[in-house]
Amino acid sequence: MMEIKNRSAYFEYFIDDTFTAGMVLLGTEVKSLRAGKSSFNDAYCIIQKGELFIRSLHIAEYSHGTVNNHDPIRERKLLLSKRELKKLESRIREKGYTIIPLRMFFNEKNLVKIDIGLARGKKMHDKRESIKQRDTDREIKRYLK
Repeated sequence: MMEIKNRSAYFEYFIDDTFTAGMVLLGTEVKSLRAGKSSFNDAYCIIQKGELFIRSLHIAEYSHGTVNNHDPIRERKLLLSKRELKKLESRIREKGYTIIPLRMFFNEKNLVKIDIGLARGKKMHDKRESIKQRDTDREIKRYLK
């Protein structure tokens, strides 16, 4: 199973809630994702007119694509239920919250899904704490082996 993770998301943000959404893609985008040609750098989600979109998600052009190849950084629609969208919209109104992509994967039916998280930004001292925690976990694992 192909899976692409946003590794910097957990370092930069506190993740309060996660949702799994479908994504509206073109054929060449799916083929490029299967090859693992995607990047989450600076990707974020926005709500426009009651719909959720992801911006700045880079999916490289398909190498064997023709003139019908896709734009690598186009805005893509995410599919969530109305209840989940309303919950996200109400939480976004609170100060400091944003929606960021966490990971992209193919499910059992070979559909592209994306995990998004409702996140608050970390301060510098929180990031230092995360680094300390990661180092101690690494030392414990090294000691137990």
